[in-house]
Amino acid sequence: MKLVLLSGGSGKRLWPLSNDARSKQFLKVLDNGNGEQESMVQRVWRQITASGLGKSAVIATGGGQLDMIQSQLGNDVPVVVEPERRDTFPAIALAASYLHSVQAVDPGEAVVVMPVDPYVEVNFFEVVKQLEGVLQVSGAELALIGVKPTYPSEKYGYIVPDKPSETGFIKVSHFAEKPSERQARELIAMNALWNCGVFAFRLGHILALLQDKGFPVEHKELLRNYGKLPKISFDYEVVEKAGNIVAVQYDGSWKDLGTWNTLTEEIANQVIGNGIVSGDCSNTHVINELDIPVTVLGLSNIVVAASPDGLLVTDKAASPRVKELVADFQNRLMYEERRWGWYRVLDFTKFQDYEVLTKRICIQAGKNLSYQVHHKRKEVWTIISGEGEVAFDGVIYPVKPGDVLQLPVGAKHAIKADTDLQFIEVQTGSQLVEEDIVRLCMTWEEICAVCRVAESEIAAAKLF
Repeated sequence: MKLVLLSGGSGKRLWPLSNDARSKQFLKVLDNGNGEQESMVQRVWRQITASGLGKSAVIATGGGQLDMIQSQLGNDVPVVVEPERRDTFPAIALAASYLHSVQAVDPGEAVVVMPVDPYVEVNFFEVVKQLEGVLQVSGAELALIGVKPTYPSEKYGYIVPDKPSETGFIKVSHFAEKPSERQARELIAMNALWNCGVFAFRLGHILALLQDKGFPVEHKELLRNYGKLPKISFDYEVVEKAGNIVAVQYDGSWKDLGTWNTLTEEIANQVIGNGIVSGDCSNTHVINELDIPVTVLGLSNIVVAASPDGLLVTDKAASPRVKELVADFQNRLMYEERRWGWYRVLDFTKFQDYEVLTKRICIQAGKNLSYQVHHKRKEVWTIISGEGEVAFDGVIYPVKPGDVLQLPVGAKHAIKADTDLQFIEVQTGSQLVEEDIVRLCMTWEEICAVCRVAESEIAAAKLF
């Protein structure tokens, strides 16, 4: 059995901590049991590994989240990267092609697809394991997991059963999407289950569907044709058209921590970061990523969330509406985690002919920025803490706090941290965009090899 974890979304319901690069699943606000903060994706990956499914799992995501996944889970986690966002059916089809042509998975093998961020106990993944056998016994096209409802929720979709089976699965009659509270009560009376977005199919089922639509099943070919795939959800393209669907019931705890009011129910500490909540506050949480303190006096049932991207103060019941209010925000991202560490934007100023962007950048010990060149900007780096090495136009120099490096337009450069290293970067140029980065090589070993060749050429030139 193979497990595909879908990692996507912009996480606007958890603004300002979440953004297009750091969706809700990457927020380190949950307690891992050892007094340390972990994200939803780290929690799920820990549970999957404990269940023995880690070696069977791959993550399907967009390029904007790749650095974050590698930062939080490491570089060894298999990742299938969409070249562009196109909804869940194309993402799952691309993952299926990866399993088929890169991992050589047999078409008859079961594939389970699930979100990367459900809040469940570890025994949930024992039910996930059952889906492979359920597919075999039932002969169904799809097998789902349904959660026994604990209240008549209007937020979730429902799996409506046809009839139970003595073999441990339920024949699905139809689905009901986000009903009213009255309708939800009626559905629960019919033994309907919450649809938690977990489903299984034979790999060959999706491969055959791709071929029927005239698309290649070889991974590299499908990548090249990815923009031609229909931009549609898996539910509409596959689930609603399936004639034989079964479900397995999960009776344990399950939550979608997609809004501030549900997320704070599982946050162990009333305050995360620099903040104070007075004793007369009840059910109030502060999550602060800024260096300045946040103080709350005499207010109950609220969330205060502060990050470089903005500040939110909201009643918990009203917090899901934040997505509507910030939907049109087009501001530059002020904080991002990357495979090498993180950066925070300190200032951005746009003049008539040029722009100035100031960042505080942290490179984690042992990691490095790529060897790169810019054609539309120059940079100045001021080392403020830690030690490391800088590669500059083929030569490697040690750096320490107080060092200032001038990087003109066209200069090849990279930096590696021996200890956690922080520096202030000031960019100046006509266009300060991600597209003005030409990466020449990624690992420090490759960078050192390139510099050795450059040094040899320089030394040889001096002989003539």
